[in-house]
Amino acid sequence: MTTDVKMFPSSRTGDGAIYLDNAATSWPKPPGVAEAMLRFMGDMGANPGRSAHRMSIQAARVIYQLREKIAALFGATDPLRVIFTLNITDALNIALHGLLKPSDHVLTSSMEHNAVMRPLNDLAQRGVSYTKLPCRPDGSLDPACVVPAIRSETRLIVMNHASNVCGTILPIREVAQLARAHGLLFLLDSAQSAGVLPIDMQADAIDLLAFTGHKSLYGPTGTGGLIIGERVDPALLHPLRQGGTGSRSEHEVQPEFLPDRYECGTPNGIGLAGLLVSLEWIEAQGQPALMAHERALCQALINAFTQLENVTVYGTRQAALQTATLAFNIKGMQPSEVGLRLDEEFGILSRVGLHCAPAAHKTIGTFPAGCVRFGIGAFNTLADIEQAVQAVSALAGEVAK
Repeated sequence: MTTDVKMFPSSRTGDGAIYLDNAATSWPKPPGVAEAMLRFMGDMGANPGRSAHRMSIQAARVIYQLREKIAALFGATDPLRVIFTLNITDALNIALHGLLKPSDHVLTSSMEHNAVMRPLNDLAQRGVSYTKLPCRPDGSLDPACVVPAIRSETRLIVMNHASNVCGTILPIREVAQLARAHGLLFLLDSAQSAGVLPIDMQADAIDLLAFTGHKSLYGPTGTGGLIIGERVDPALLHPLRQGGTGSRSEHEVQPEFLPDRYECGTPNGIGLAGLLVSLEWIEAQGQPALMAHERALCQALINAFTQLENVTVYGTRQAALQTATLAFNIKGMQPSEVGLRLDEEFGILSRVGLHCAPAAHKTIGTFPAGCVRFGIGAFNTLADIEQAVQAVSALAGEVAK
């Protein structure tokens, strides 16, 4: 059923519960991640890029190695254009607030997370306008709707790669190529795809790529970044913060060169050291193997749920067209009740509600109550899926009585 993937720790918690909330944060982390973080703190915990002594240099070397690995993973041409941020929300804010000006127009999809929608609505109070491209009820998007929505003042298209609610994959390459053909920039929110779906900034025509470390890159929380493509002039992307960088300290203005223009203050060296090891683990497993493993489990879950009476599955219902994130509801039961009972009675850990994505829920028809979401990760097993199916079947069976 699943692809053989090496070195998988258990997806069970200490008390035996099954973790199915990987779309929020992946757990557990790969072997060596926690050890790398402890090693950084214990052996090289100095401030990178600030001092000339050996510990500072060692710390800076770790961060640059990660910069190179991130650039290689996503097909970026220059590691110095990899900007480390607080998280992917921070990265999206840098791109949106740094790039857009009053009278600019933006295209986005109706499946976006609030990490995109809230900055856009804030910018709308300052003269920026945006248009939501309508997605289908399964969360998919027809690229044919893009060109008719482009205006003379349109500057940017921002879009997620895959829905955090139901996993549906959007046609980012087709949309990005349309953006490039019309002289627009394309910003990708890869929160749900980085590490599990292939992404190549060159082949996919991506100009700005926001990523997070704590989901399918299997790194620590508090890590993420923004990759600035060659078509983006940093002079036109204003930084959100300014401060000490350890460089050009004789000047009281922010350096203009990369990455210092966007990185100020002490970086999260401990977290970035862990992310470096998690990327090495992904390389060792092979991204295609990880994707095949998750898709096999997701399809098994879809097949089982679509046979259950009183269970509604949202999205494409095809694992090949989505990430391993499954949204569902049980007829006659609130998602909050389902989630609570799955946890307390069956030891299944999920996420319920609106998932910080009301636009997506309106699109798939689950607003305002939301739904229950299972997020499958690399460390889940077929036994986990079978136990989850038994739990949902038991709850759905109560409705039928």
